[in-house]
Amino acid sequence: MKRYTQNQIDELADILKKDGVISVPTDTVYGICARINSEQAHQNLLKVKKRPDTKSFPIMCADEEQIKSIAIVDERAEKLIHAFMPGPITLVLKKNRKLPNYINTGKDELGIRMATSKTLENLIKKIECPIFMTSANQSGKAVCTNLDEIEKALPNLDAIMEGEVSFNQASTIVNCTSKEIKIERLGPISMEQIKKVIEN
Repeated sequence: MKRYTQNQIDELADILKKDGVISVPTDTVYGICARINSEQAHQNLLKVKKRPDTKSFPIMCADEEQIKSIAIVDERAEKLIHAFMPGPITLVLKKNRKLPNYINTGKDELGIRMATSKTLENLIKKIECPIFMTSANQSGKAVCTNLDEIEKALPNLDAIMEGEVSFNQASTIVNCTSKEIKIERLGPISMEQIKKVIEN
């Protein structure tokens, strides 16, 4: 399994365009990803992760424009995007009805993050579509903490991007799909901070 540096974005983008699955460092954990506009890429990610296809994957976008292309962004969500993204926050939003069914396995919502580094942003822009992003581990097993562990746990990966991650908490998950905003998982961003932004 080949390791690539963060300067080899073109090569990594080519692998993703060919429905490949790669490991990348994010701000919170090592992740594995595949492009969202290919059902084959989605199938390949499920195989690498050994995950049942009833469980959905979070999606990482390069920018606000990409978020709006796949999800319904109301005024509250827009405020949260401007205040906290990119950052350790996942927004659960209603999905765009035009998206194919394999994206989020028939559910009508998506968990969305924004690229947490310039490198990831550039990679997503190169392939011209958002990516499924999930933690680097097999379903139900511990998350890998270095590149050697990733190679061992996920032998079917197509490539690994080298890089460090800051092992902080996982992101705060905020569900914006109903009248009341709900925190589904507490992370670095608190409910107080979220309320303050929404009420302004």
